[in-house]
Amino acid sequence: MSSTQVLIAIIGLTAITVITRGFFLLSEREWPLPAWANRGLRYAPLAALAAVIAPEVLLTDGALIDGWRSPRLFAALAGTVYFWWQRGILGTIVVGTATMLALKLGLGW
Repeated sequence: MSSTQVLIAIIGLTAITVITRGFFLLSEREWPLPAWANRGLRYAPLAALAAVIAPEVLLTDGALIDGWRSPRLFAALAGTVYFWWQRGILGTIVVGTATMLALKLGLGW
């Protein structure tokens, strides 16, 4: 691609981004969402979290893990148990990371 084409692409992508993200700011009044959209948006963060975490825990190099001796499985389980017990995000991260490090460095998994 030439420099002119790259510049046109950057300007076009910038314009599209500004228009789509600023579209809701152009109105003078608030736009009411339908009830079905409000119900669906309640589950969006959970769905996004599952879409990010599940492949990280269950896949290795694009393939499913080959057995139960994956430190990521045990780290996710330990983090989940801690979260249900204490409801703390920082503790969940610390417990999951400590479990994974202990299994990887201590047991050589």
